[in-house]
Amino acid sequence: MANKDFLLAVEGLTVSFDGFKAVNDLSFYVEEEEIRVIIGPNGAGKTTVLDLICGKTKSTSGSIKFRGKELTKLNEHSIVHAGVGRKFQNPSIYEDLTVFENLELSFPRGRNVFGALAFKRDAEVMAAVEEVADTIFLTEFLGTTAGLLSHGQKQWLEIGMLLIQKPDLLMLDEPVAGMSVAERKQTAELLNRITKGRAVIVIEHDMQFVEDIAHRVTVMHQGKTLSEGSMERVKNDPKVVEVYLGH
Repeated sequence: MANKDFLLAVEGLTVSFDGFKAVNDLSFYVEEEEIRVIIGPNGAGKTTVLDLICGKTKSTSGSIKFRGKELTKLNEHSIVHAGVGRKFQNPSIYEDLTVFENLELSFPRGRNVFGALAFKRDAEVMAAVEEVADTIFLTEFLGTTAGLLSHGQKQWLEIGMLLIQKPDLLMLDEPVAGMSVAERKQTAELLNRITKGRAVIVIEHDMQFVEDIAHRVTVMHQGKTLSEGSMERVKNDPKVVEVYLGH
């Protein structure tokens, strides 16, 4: 496997908490512009995998290579800097600021912005904010206080706050939980749109949504890969039906 240039190569990844292996010798490979969905029963280790990739949790053993760079040695800030963006389950937006201000605050500022550069920079920020707002269906809401948005719109705003930082890999933990059917459909459209030039890893329980977005599915069980492949293949894997889809 390793001879191919994967965007992300996870190999032999293990993390133990007091002797319990939450992730146990896990390997998977994500290609450029791929939407990879990780599914599995509660306690399978799905969120822990995202914690390991973004550096929130340190692995006991194994390797996580992103564009050939070993992430297990880096801190969270350096991993973000390398191009990995992570959205947690609950949206962390600035509720009392407008949508525009939330996006503007997330824009990565250059080191030396002074005098002559400031104006050009603002035009650049404006353009970036407008482009992202269009992608996340919030163009009409740029002046709206974020706290007034629907649950789904808040989730989109948070995705936008990551997108404006131009990550090469975006990781989302249950992005459609609590959304209306219409919002779920739009979120699927949104994710299919943003894979131009980046890969997305999604943890999700909503199987219809998984079908709408997944290029490949990894099914986890007890910290290991139980099955992997297209949604079609995974859905018809007797092992997956037994431990997960059958319930």
